[in-house]
Amino acid sequence: MQITFIDTEESWKQMLPLSYTRPVAEVRVGILKVHEKWSTMLNASSITFRSEDYLRGLFPKPENKTLTILGNVLPNRELVDAILSLGEKEAILWNDQLIAGFFDPGEPFETGNRKVIEISELDLVVHPWDIFRLNGSEIKKDYELITKGRKSQPLNDPHTKTYGDHIFLEEGASVKAAVLNAENGPIYIGKDAEVQEGALIRGPFALCEQSVVNMGAKIKGDSTVGPHSKVGGEVSNSVIFGYSNKGHEGFLGNSVLGEWCNLGADTNNSNLKNNYANVKMWNFASGRFKDTGLQFCGLIMGDHSKCGINTMFNTGTTVGVSVNIFGDGFPRTIIPSFAWGGASGFSTYQTRKAFETAELVMQRRNKELTEADKAMLSHIFEMTSENRVWEKK
Repeated sequence: MQITFIDTEESWKQMLPLSYTRPVAEVRVGILKVHEKWSTMLNASSITFRSEDYLRGLFPKPENKTLTILGNVLPNRELVDAILSLGEKEAILWNDQLIAGFFDPGEPFETGNRKVIEISELDLVVHPWDIFRLNGSEIKKDYELITKGRKSQPLNDPHTKTYGDHIFLEEGASVKAAVLNAENGPIYIGKDAEVQEGALIRGPFALCEQSVVNMGAKIKGDSTVGPHSKVGGEVSNSVIFGYSNKGHEGFLGNSVLGEWCNLGADTNNSNLKNNYANVKMWNFASGRFKDTGLQFCGLIMGDHSKCGINTMFNTGTTVGVSVNIFGDGFPRTIIPSFAWGGASGFSTYQTRKAFETAELVMQRRNKELTEADKAMLSHIFEMTSENRVWEKK
């Protein structure tokens, strides 16, 4: 089966700043990215994307008619069964929203004259905070999906204490003198991942390929550490996409970090307001703050952004792409892409310097900042310039 994941203008805008650098189906929630869940459940032969034009150089686009699925939809059994029986003249709807159908590459994603099939239950990743909100349940689903019928590598370390039965180690995974509590949800340790001495981990938790939980870390449930990342200190209900580090002491809670991010030592974020009210976060689609409906909500950080030691993030802070934050005090709760500074003020992080840093960071992981990457980041720099209000002074 060939599958295309499509972003509507609305679905893509709602997921900013994370969707600046990826189609929405490239978002990781649970153990897998959204498109990886679908690919596994439908045994897909190819995956393509219909998203923003400037992303096409980095993500393959369809060349013929394919099954087309809205990119922020999470699969469930009812929807998968409906898709497996879907005809070319049919479409799947949920709450009057088009979810899936067979479409040509340039065809509008509309119901048209198709016969409508209604489904009753569905989870969508509509806003960035939905990623950590749904992460615990998605870890449980993904764990069952990718471990079913398989046997875990043995956990032979005599100094590691385990609770619960749902602990799975992939080939090359290493756990030493740690405590793994899977009574409230599964713990998944990916290929060549490492849990170092003294780490305390509660499930649901996923540590993806070649990632590391540092010595003495405290990892609470509903958290995912994406591939090639390092975590230390205290982490609670947070998702790190990949190639990002929070290697030192400090608290990260109810948060999402994109790729190629780094949090300096003793960085902390607040995830609860002093008055216990619902947290508001910046919504790019409306251009104003939006009530998340959540009492616990922390930090959303776009790709290639970093902060210095002792950085303090207030409740409900959104950081754009390629931002460099440093200095004392709390920076503002909406920091636009390519900003350089902190609580005392910002200047513009010019692309030349941003590229130099990105190249050095990626070289450490044997990755290259390609010309397509630079073109994408340059486009983001231009399209977000109106948000950098200091440039107009």
